[in-house]
Amino acid sequence: MINDFQEIAGQVRYDSQTTICAISTPSGSGGIAVIRVSGPDAITVCNMVFQPENAGKSIVHQPPYTLNHGNIVKGTEILDEVLVAVFRQPHSFTGEDVVEISCHGSVYIQQEILKLLLKNGCRLAQPGEFTQRAFLNGKMDLSQAEAVADVIASSSAASHRLAINQMRGGFSRELQNLRSQLLNFVSLIELELDFGEEDVAFADRNKLVQSAREIQEVIAQLAHSFSVGNAIKNGIPVVIVGETNAGKSTLLNHLLNEDKAIVSEVHGTTRDTIEDVIDVRGIMFRFIDTAGIRSTADEIETLGIKRTIQKIEQASVIIWMIDTTHFNKEIEYIADQIVPRTKNKKLIIVFNKIDKISPEEQLILEEEFLPHVPAERIYLSAKYKKNTENLEKVLLKAAGLPDLQADDVVVTNLRHYEALTKALESIRRVEEGLKTHLSGDFIAQDIRECMHYLGEITGEISTDEILGNIFRNFCIGK
Repeated sequence: MINDFQEIAGQVRYDSQTTICAISTPSGSGGIAVIRVSGPDAITVCNMVFQPENAGKSIVHQPPYTLNHGNIVKGTEILDEVLVAVFRQPHSFTGEDVVEISCHGSVYIQQEILKLLLKNGCRLAQPGEFTQRAFLNGKMDLSQAEAVADVIASSSAASHRLAINQMRGGFSRELQNLRSQLLNFVSLIELELDFGEEDVAFADRNKLVQSAREIQEVIAQLAHSFSVGNAIKNGIPVVIVGETNAGKSTLLNHLLNEDKAIVSEVHGTTRDTIEDVIDVRGIMFRFIDTAGIRSTADEIETLGIKRTIQKIEQASVIIWMIDTTHFNKEIEYIADQIVPRTKNKKLIIVFNKIDKISPEEQLILEEEFLPHVPAERIYLSAKYKKNTENLEKVLLKAAGLPDLQADDVVVTNLRHYEALTKALESIRRVEEGLKTHLSGDFIAQDIRECMHYLGEITGEISTDEILGNIFRNFCIGK
C-alpha cells in the first residue's frame, strides 16, 4: 500500500498552497515511524484526527517545539497511541506549519494514518517536497538543500563531514562572498560606461586585473576540490588484478568480512567484476575484484579479462596480486597489461601467500621483481590474514586525500563543478579583457555571466527543470 501512495505522489505537481504528508522514516515495519505534515492546514488537519490525553491540550493551541501525548482516532476507533510535535511557521524545517506524528512502526498503522490525513485534506508529498519547500521559503539555498540528500546518503565519516558543512552553509557563504565581489566589480565597470563620454575612470585597471585574478583563484580552487570531494563522496575506485588463483577473491572477502566472491582452486573462477565498498578509517574505497589475467581460449573468460582491463583504466588505485609460490611466463604477459596503464594512478604490488615462502625468497623478490616499476610493495597472506593491516595503511597513503578540517569547503556535486567550470571560463575572459583593453560592455557581460553560473549553484538563478531534476532524486518524506 505504501508503494501505491508513492506512485500517486509521483503523479502530482508541486503546489506550495496545499498541505502535504508523508512517512519520513524508512518504509517497512519498525519500532517507531514518523509521519510529517506540512502546509497551511497542517495543524488543523492533524487536530481532526488527534485526540490528546488531556482534553484541554488541543494541538491548535499547543506551543511550538513541544510534544503532546494522545491517540490517533478514526471516528470512535483508536488507531494508535502517538506523540505529536508542533512547529509553527516560519520557524520550522519547511518554513510552514509542520506537525510530526510519532506512531508505532506497524505498516498497517502507517497506512491508516496516511489515509486519514489524505481524507481530511492533505495530499501525499512528492520526493524531496519538504526540502523543496524549505528552499522556496528561504530556509536554505539550493546547495544546502542538495546537501540534505548528501547527509542522508553519507556512508563514511569524511563524506558526512563534508555534507554537514555544506548543509550549514559553508559553501554558500563562499559563493555569496564571490558574488558580492563580482557585483562591486561590474558596478564599477558599468558606472564608467555611463560616464564614458566624460572620460572618467572610477577604478585603477591594475587593481581590477588583480581583483579578477583573486576571484579566479578562489573559483579555480573550488573547482579543483571536486576531485577530492567526488572521491570522498562516492568512494575511491580500487581494482584488484593479477593472474588466476593469486588470491584476489580471498583478499576481497577478507576486506569485506564476508564471502562475497567465490574462492576455488579452479583457475578462472571469477569471470566478471565484483564490487563493494569498504570504510577504511573514515574513507570509502570501492573495491573491484576482477577476472584473473592470463592467455586463454575460453570466450567467456576472455570477455571477463577485457572487463578487467576496462576497470584498470577507470580505477585510481591498482592492487596487483602475485602468488609468490607460482611464477611463470604469465607474469610478463600480465605486467604488459597492467604497468602501461598505471600512468597517473597508484600501483600497489601485493605478494600473496608469504606463509609458504622463506625470508630468503622474500628478499629475492624485493630485489629482483620489476625493480624499475614505481609501486608500493606489500607481503601478506590473504588466507591467514597476515600483514593485511599494512594494506590499509598503504591504501590511505595511495588515496592522497588531504587532512580536511570541519570547516573546509570541498565541492562534491557534479552540478556544482560544472557551474564552477563555466564561471571560471567567464572570469578568465574578464582578466584577459582588462589586459587587452576590451570594451567595458563585453567585460561587464562576462562578469554577469560569471555571477549567473555561481547563482545557479545556490538557486538564485534556477528553472523548474533544474529543481525537478534535483528533488526527484530525494526520498519521499524529506
